Amino acid sequence: MRKYYLVALTILLSSSHPLCAQDRSTDAKLQSRIAALLEGFHGKVGVFVANLKTGKTAAINADSLFPTASQVKVSILLGVMDKIRTGQLDYHQVMIYKDSLHYAGVDILGSFKDGEKIELSKIMMLMLTMSDNTASLWLQGLAGGGIRINQLLDSLGFHDYRVNSRTPGREAIRNVYGWGQTTPREMVRIFQMIHDGKVLSPAVSERMLRLLGRDYWDEYALSQIPPDIFAACKGGAVDQSRSETVLVSAPHGTYIFSVETKDLTDTTWQPNNEGWVLARRLSHLLWDYFEPHSDWRPSTSPEGKVDW
Repeated sequence: MRKYYLVALTILLSSSHPLCAQDRSTDAKLQSRIAALLEGFHGKVGVFVANLKTGKTAAINADSLFPTASQVKVSILLGVMDKIRTGQLDYHQVMIYKDSLHYAGVDILGSFKDGEKIELSKIMMLMLTMSDNTASLWLQGLAGGGIRINQLLDSLGFHDYRVNSRTPGREAIRNVYGWGQTTPREMVRIFQMIHDGKVLSPAVSERMLRLLGRDYWDEYALSQIPPDIFAACKGGAVDQSRSETVLVSAPHGTYIFSVETKDLTDTTWQPNNEGWVLARRLSHLLWDYFEPHSDWRPSTSPEGKVDW
């Protein structure tokens, strides 16, 4: 009888225990290469990679919290699309810009004159393509504010991805993480749900994916992916953080990766900022790993130098 229980326990542990399942899904070779890439980095970093074809993943500090910076705008997009889905907003609705919406900076929308008209769809484009902060804060309000957006995230099973700025009750945590907070795993997960058509509805997910596939900021992780390959992306940057989440529809299978950083010692805004160099190097490593027979080589070096 004892022997029977030992055999049963062995089968249970080898087939259904979550830790064992996680071990089977880990791409140990890739994880080792990423770990080597991160050695000597001057700051805190987390990475999560998921190959949607094979189900294999690589994770380093994947469940640690990091500032979203502009990656929070994916959650704002979720909130706006929910309002469109329920008929409270219309995708092509004409909106009136007011000076009170202006957020100091170099935003395109912030240069509008008071009373100018603009379609909601174009405000959404500015938020995602240009990462326009004036547009983003306007849309956060239209989406129902941070509390409503966080409720939507919670309903989709996100526990760490949150809006903090202009969100009652989250003032203290905003002082730590800024506009929003997330983990590498949850950033990959929301991109995967969008890809799989599981955010609100297939039609909503499709529209979100199209919008995320038009990123102006293509000199970082995107620079290491061939320009004829579809990639959806949202990055974020503040002085002590450079982060990016990218979905790549590669020939041999779609993969998604998120590289999140904080507490950077390099706070410069030059192309060779250590955080951006890391994003390029990781993106380059992943493309070569998943597409080893590709003869394409980027014209932008990991250090940000362009071979014109």
